[in-house]
Amino acid sequence: MTPTPTPEQHPPQLSATGRVILGMIALGKTTGYDIKQFADLTARHFWATSYGQIYPELKRLEEMGLVRGRPKPSGGRARTEYQLTKAGERALQGWLSSDEEPLYELRDEGMLKLFFSDSLPERRLENIRAMRAREERRLAQLRAIEPHASQGPEGPYLTLQLGIANTEWQIEWCKETERRLAAETDKE
Repeated sequence: MTPTPTPEQHPPQLSATGRVILGMIALGKTTGYDIKQFADLTARHFWATSYGQIYPELKRLEEMGLVRGRPKPSGGRARTEYQLTKAGERALQGWLSSDEEPLYELRDEGMLKLFFSDSLPERRLENIRAMRAREERRLAQLRAIEPHASQGPEGPYLTLQLGIANTEWQIEWCKETERRLAAETDKE
C-alpha cells in the first residue's frame, strides 16, 4: 500500500473559491453563511463567489484535510463552523507566498458593449454614461464601508483603498470620454 503524500510533499491544488474560503476562515468567518455574507460585502467588488460554490468547496476542503467542520446549531437551524487545520494554514500561506503571476480576470459588460460599440455607434455615449453611473454607485458603496474597514485588518483595508482609487479613475475616464465624444458629436 502506497502512503498518502503529505501536503508538504504534494501541495493541494486550490480552486479560486477554495482560496477565498481559506482566506475568509483566516479572517474569522467560520460558517458558509458568514463567508458568503462577508464576501458579498467585501470581495465581490473584485472577486465573485456564489453560495452554489461555497458549500461544495467547503466539503472538498474538509475532505482534503484543509478545514475541519463541527456542527454548531443555532436557533434550531443546522449550522457548521469551520476552522483551518495546520494543513489549511500552510495551503493558504503557500498560495499567498507563491511567485506565480496572480490571475487577473475582469468581467464588465459595459466594457464589452464599448468594445462592440462600432456596431451601434449612436449608443456609445449612453453606454459610457451608464458605466459612469454604475461606477459612481460602486464608489458610494465602497465609501460607505470605508470607516468600518479602516478599523479592521490591514489587508482588506488596503484592498478597499485600491478599489476606491480604481473606481475614481474609471469615473474620471468616463467623464473625460463623455466630454470628448459629446464635443465630436457637436462638430458633426
